[in-house]
Amino acid sequence: GPDPGPDHAGPMSWQNPEDVAFMLDDCTTWAVIGLSGDPSRTAFSIARLLQERGKRIVPIHPGAPVVLGEQGYAELADVPFPHDVVDVFRRPDAAGECAGQAGAVAEEADGDETRGSEAGR
Repeated sequence: GPDPGPDHAGPMSWQNPEDVAFMLDDCTTWAVIGLSGDPSRTAFSIARLLQERGKRIVPIHPGAPVVLGEQGYAELADVPFPHDVVDVFRRPDAAGECAGQAGAVAEEADGDETRGSEAGR
């Protein structure tokens, strides 16, 4: 994914305009937790808007549906390719679980990069 640089290391917030600009301008692949095929849901509207802006969306939903032409996955850890942003559309009491999954995936990705760079030496 894109290198966020020193100003964008670590978690970002939709409440910070600089973070939002970075995510919208520089990030291309968005995992959308809670995205189903229901067009009345906010997650669907946001995912469609992201697609219209040229972003690749990755639906994350227990049923792993195909949404907006993109294959879904039951859990974030099931996605076999990197993603730049994790957008969570879940009830507040379930959001902590999503954050844990995202952290575990990020740690695994960091480990893969480390192993890859060591193998190249």
